[in-house]
Amino acid sequence: MASIFTKIVHGEIPSYKIAEDENYYAFLDIFPLAKGHTLVIPKKEVDYLFDLDDETLKGLTAFSKRVAKAIDQTIECKRVGVVVLGLEVPHAHIHLIPLQSEADACFSKPKLKLSEDEFKEIAEKIKSAFK
Repeated sequence: MASIFTKIVHGEIPSYKIAEDENYYAFLDIFPLAKGHTLVIPKKEVDYLFDLDDETLKGLTAFSKRVAKAIDQTIECKRVGVVVLGLEVPHAHIHLIPLQSEADACFSKPKLKLSEDEFKEIAEKIKSAFK
C-alpha cells in the first residue's frame, strides 16, 4: 500500500506544493511547528532515509538545500533547521523548519493551526523564491 506521501506525489491527496522535479517533491507540513515548515521527499518510496541509494540521498540533500534557501528568503527566521525523524510516515523525508530558537524544532510542542488561505499564501511566497 502506498504511503500518504506517495499519494501526495501522485495527486491523490492535495498538498501545498513548494517545489518539484522529476525525482523530488517539497510541500508544507499540514501540522507545522512554524510557518513555512516544509517536508522534502524523494518521489521513489523508500521507508528509511539511510536505505536510499547514494545518488538519491545526494539529490534529496541538494534539492532540500534549494528549498531551504527559498524558505530563508521568504520566511522571517534566524536559520532553517533540518530534522530527520522518519518514524511518523514510512517514506523517507526531511523536515525544513524556520527557526527563531532551538525550541522551534521540538516535535512535542503544539502544532500551529493555520487556515487554508495562510497555507496558500506561505506556499506561494516560498515557491516564488525557489530556484
